[in-house]
Amino acid sequence: MGSFTLLGLSENPYHRLPLFSFFLCSYCLCIAGNCLISLIIVTKPKLHTPMYILLGNLSVVDVCLASVTVPRAMCGLLFGKTSISFSGCFLQLFLFHAVGNMDSFLLAIMALDRYAAICQPLHYYSIMSRRTCVCLITLSWVVVCLHSTLFTLMTFCLSLCAWVVHHFFCDMPAILMLSCRDTSAQQMVVFIEGSVIVMGPMLFILGSYILIIRTVLRLQTSSGRKRTFSTCSSHLTVVVIFYSSIIFMYFRPSCLYSPLYDRGVSVVYSVLTPMLNPIIYSLRNKEVKAAVKGIVQCGEKKRGIKLIKSSGVSDIFS
Repeated sequence: MGSFTLLGLSENPYHRLPLFSFFLCSYCLCIAGNCLISLIIVTKPKLHTPMYILLGNLSVVDVCLASVTVPRAMCGLLFGKTSISFSGCFLQLFLFHAVGNMDSFLLAIMALDRYAAICQPLHYYSIMSRRTCVCLITLSWVVVCLHSTLFTLMTFCLSLCAWVVHHFFCDMPAILMLSCRDTSAQQMVVFIEGSVIVMGPMLFILGSYILIIRTVLRLQTSSGRKRTFSTCSSHLTVVVIFYSSIIFMYFRPSCLYSPLYDRGVSVVYSVLTPMLNPIIYSLRNKEVKAAVKGIVQCGEKKRGIKLIKSSGVSDIFS
């Protein structure tokens, strides 16, 4: 056989339309929000700073993360079971792990940026210069691509005795279940190597926010503390949701594997998190809000000018 069969999110036909509607709305919000952030950051020179470079990269990665899985998942909900070629399956596996882990690394670099801005404001530009930011992003891409290559090759070398994937996309735990042989060695590699790639950024983020909170507690003004705590709590909420779902998926014993639960958990970090990131990290930001407001006002002015011109022309011919 030259292809896998993806069972999709639900085999119950009555669940497909509500799930399709949910995926369509979530995907549209994700694309619209993240593309808007990217457009604003690219077109506004004053936003070409390390923090906004990171936000722009996060938006692009979130679009890629959702686009790797969601379109095919929606096809599955419309038409039932869908087929995917071996090469397409392993390409999807590679891209999903690459952009998914890049999302994690970007969140860690953003935590470093916030730490430098709040805890070391006098040394901010020496810690987070534009060059440092670009170097960290480039290094992160190299690491996640090597990680994804290892996972993909390790999966590609399996001896498979089944072709039906109990998932809505090609992911490693679901494909390991199709192996004819014992996969303890592969699972051990996933646990050890994945622990470094996933737990490293997570612990770094938590450590950074602990230091940030400690610094904020020393602030004299209660309004400053309240504003910073509000921002930190929203950031940490997204981080906890993102990492808890990943830990559940990739670091639990194989005896606890459940296709139904895995599909639900996968939706959290492949659909919901990319949709929430622009809202939490960007659209609550004052500069981004001002830029969005400026774009809206500019559009309204242009529309008003067109209306005035059109009414003027109609007056001439009346």
